This record gives sequence, structure tokens and C-alpha cells, in this order.
Amino acid sequence: MKDAGHTVGGMATYTHGHHESVLRSHRWRTAENSAEYLLPHLSSGVSVLDVGCGPGTITGDLASLVTPARVTALEVTEDALNLARAEIARRGLTTVDFVVGDAHRLDFADDTFDVVHAHQVLQHLGDPVAALRELRRVTRPGGLIAVRDSDYAAFAWYPRLPELDDWLALYERVARGNGGEPDAGRRLLAWAHAAGLTDVSATSSTWCFATPADREWWGGMWADRVLQSAMAATAERTGAATRDDLSRISQAWRRWAADPDGWMSLLHGELIARV
Repeated sequence: MKDAGHTVGGMATYTHGHHESVLRSHRWRTAENSAEYLLPHLSSGVSVLDVGCGPGTITGDLASLVTPARVTALEVTEDALNLARAEIARRGLTTVDFVVGDAHRLDFADDTFDVVHAHQVLQHLGDPVAALRELRRVTRPGGLIAVRDSDYAAFAWYPRLPELDDWLALYERVARGNGGEPDAGRRLLAWAHAAGLTDVSATSSTWCFATPADREWWGGMWADRVLQSAMAATAERTGAATRDDLSRISQAWRRWAADPDGWMSLLHGELIARV
């Protein structure tokens, strides 16, 4: 089987895409469940750059916490940024700016923001060390860089269905073929050191799905995602998996979700760096 995707000029291909099944997961994210490590450092008046803002649910939470300061939401395409625009408009927030840009080459002056935040971003970049240097450049002296990324190889679940082992192997193969690093969580500290950051604090946290409702939501989301997302299309196009392979994995996700003993924990690495 072949690897997938490509890397051009430091930009990796985004593995997940923006199918509804992907956005179902991303819109679940909040500052509380995805950026708790950062919250003690936020207060009214702190300006924030949210790199890779996705559908804007975390962005909106951050904006509410730091108002009247402004939050800048950044995404790589106008279409992706429109997802955040819709969420911010739905909330009636007026302190969020929207910018299309590349985390490797930010179009901001030096020392612009008090906090630069990136959730589940570095794992999808072709050069995360260069991106961290760029995040440092646009952070004011005394300000903070906050990054959080999952670590797929450290995910744990029960029962250990062999098809879910196949899912993990397939995802890691596709993500790396796209130029990313799916086991980014364990590498954040090393990447920060390579980027020249010295005042750093590395932690970890998990998402855990064990209640019937949580399993139904998470397992159902991945059952759809493994058949319909950009990852699935790439896997089929490159020969990394057949449609039958994907269907078999999808069915296993539903079996896992229906199992009263089903449990899953997703490890994330976190890093706070003071500039």
C-alpha cells in the first residue's frame, strides 16, 4: 500500500477535510474541554491570535474571556474561515477579526499579540518548528504561545477490536503521507526547544469517551468519517485502503459504540511557552 498526499513549500495537506462528520467533532470543542491549560493565563484585555481556528467554537469562547480585547481567527482558506465567521456571527460577538494565512509565514508585524493559540494545528503542518518560530515572532515580549495536539499512537481503547487497530494504522499512514505528524503531542516540547523557546511548560490531558451517549456520538462520528471524509478519499485514491476496508472499520466503530464496556481515552500534549 502507498502513502498519500504531498507537502509543498512547508504546507502539508490537511488530512481531515471539512465534511460534516469532521465538523461534528470540531464543533464539539470548547475552551473548557480543549484549552483548559491556557485558561488561567487569560483575562480581559489580552489580545489573542487563534491559529487554525476551525469552525470557531474555541475562538468564540476565547473572545468572550478576553473582551474588550480583540481575537484574530486565522485559517488557511477563505472557505475554512467562513465556518468560523458563521459561528461568531451566531454568537453575536463583535471583537473577532478574520484572516486567511499560513502559520509558517504569518502576515503580522513582530510583537503583535499577547497570546498565540493553536489547537490541533502543528500535527498538520509540514514544518512545525518553523511555525513555532513564526508564532514566537508575532508574540509580544512576556506573552504566551499555547499549543495542544493529539498523539494518535497513545490513544487507548477497550475492547481492542482489531479493526480499530487497522483504523489507527491507516490514519497514521495517510496523515504522514500528507506531510503531517499524527503523534505530535509527544513532540511538542522537542519542537519548542528546536524553535529556540526556552521558558516552556509541557503538560498533557485527555478526552475520555465512556458513557453510552459519548460512545454513540464519538463512535458514530468516526463510523461516518472513515467513509466520507477527505481522509477516506485519500486512502482510496492512493491505495492505502479499499472501500471494503473502510466499511469494515466503520462497522467496528459502531460495534465499539454499542458495547456497554466500551471506553476510549485520547491523549493530548500541551505546551505553554513564555516569550
